[in-house]
Amino acid sequence: MNLGILLTRAARSFPNRTAIALGETTYCNYIELVNRASSIARSLQTELGLKINDRIGLFMTNCPEFLEVFHGILHAGMTTLPINNKLHEKELAYILNDARASALFVTKDLADKASIAIAQIDHSIQLIVVGDKEYTKFLKNDSIPIVHRTADDLAWLFYTSGTTGQPKGAMLTHRNLWDGTLNYFVDVDRVPINGSAIHAAPMSHGSGFYGLPHLAAGAKQVIPESGGFNPEEIYKLIESHSEVAMFAAPTMVKRFVEHNGGSHTNNLRTITYGGGPMYVEDCKRALDRLGPKLIQIYGQGESPMTITVLPREDHIAENNPRFEERLASVGYAQSVVEVCVVDSNNNTLPSGEIGEVLVRGDVVMKGYWEKPDISAETLIDGWLHTGDMGVFDEDGYLTLKDRSKDLIISGGSNIYPREIEEVLLRHSAVSECAVVGRPHQEWGEEVIAFIALSEGQEVDKKELDQLCLDNIARFKRPKDYRIARALPKNNYGKIVKRELRNWLENETEVLE
Repeated sequence: MNLGILLTRAARSFPNRTAIALGETTYCNYIELVNRASSIARSLQTELGLKINDRIGLFMTNCPEFLEVFHGILHAGMTTLPINNKLHEKELAYILNDARASALFVTKDLADKASIAIAQIDHSIQLIVVGDKEYTKFLKNDSIPIVHRTADDLAWLFYTSGTTGQPKGAMLTHRNLWDGTLNYFVDVDRVPINGSAIHAAPMSHGSGFYGLPHLAAGAKQVIPESGGFNPEEIYKLIESHSEVAMFAAPTMVKRFVEHNGGSHTNNLRTITYGGGPMYVEDCKRALDRLGPKLIQIYGQGESPMTITVLPREDHIAENNPRFEERLASVGYAQSVVEVCVVDSNNNTLPSGEIGEVLVRGDVVMKGYWEKPDISAETLIDGWLHTGDMGVFDEDGYLTLKDRSKDLIISGGSNIYPREIEEVLLRHSAVSECAVVGRPHQEWGEEVIAFIALSEGQEVDKKELDQLCLDNIARFKRPKDYRIARALPKNNYGKIVKRELRNWLENETEVLE
């Protein structure tokens, strides 16, 4: 049941097909990719002395080596630990330490950051820089047979911030990923024989997950030479490759559509978007520019990409009286899951009533890494409590009304206010603080911090900026700070963030 067999089968069936392209150039075919993955698997065992079930980190800019290492880890029966390459050194150190990672593969541009993180960890981690001499040796080792795994063994440890801001490792098994891979063909899109997948979004997240069904079908995985999302580059890649599919955050879709440099999208088959809200008007503009090529999915790290889907057909059903409502929804339940909306007592609610979204199925995580108490609170009777508030219409289409626990989604990235608040409270002048999201036309939301100062204290906003930059990733840093004498509270002394959002709507600069 080792998920790595997907590559083994593809190499047997399509040995000479291009497996990976770097930009417009072929990097390797499928038989070369499986040989490299197998060589890396042996090197993990013999050169690094790693064991089955060890967690191996990938802290990398998008590159062909990401796929080599990812599949090498699977081949060896070990657990892959993909990590967001935007994270701060301290955040990286926390994940590596919590997961007790044995090794970390990095690209050269992230090697210094990784070294700083490893120096903060209380156990030994072997650091391998892809592209250097040691890594080149890994590719020349003898092959080994794929290591047997059971369906419930851990394959992918995905860290997602919790409601307190402390990252938690969602344990995704071979069964979880296998079912999610097959479900892509049922609910999202088929992959044609000459299909291509452009990885412009981080491969440590959704884009990497969608690499699995494309690999299973023997499609081409295209890595932009820039390693990320550049609209002009993406337009050129679409012209160069056939039947192109791409996963993107809504902000990426918006930038892609608004870019004036590209015009030929005949080779573009599908853009699957998710990770945040897509404004209806932005969606309409994308459809006008690209045609019927949009598909929306809703998922979480705990049930990756697999909760609901708004298919291509619903994006173009303009004659449907609920067309705009459908565009504002996240679609209906995918085939491999059950989805319901419940009240605070876990009673299923009828259509039209708002409650918490729950999901159950074989794609839902096994639990949180070494956090049995939190796992028990999140997984109840097989149901994953997503923490998202939503409402079903009478046709089974789900609309998300709010993100519980005040989650902020900016540019497709999840930002948890508590994490930022804890950093800001380290400043001696800060008595209280609260972080909320403010709607932003391009990024979905931007981070705003409200600060109450200790009596007689003053603070320079540049100091707060630097404090955040020293401790958390740049994209989580507040875009503005509002200084207050006191923050609004309810009868229980809890800060009422709803009032803070109201102040933002009124453009209050200083709270008296």
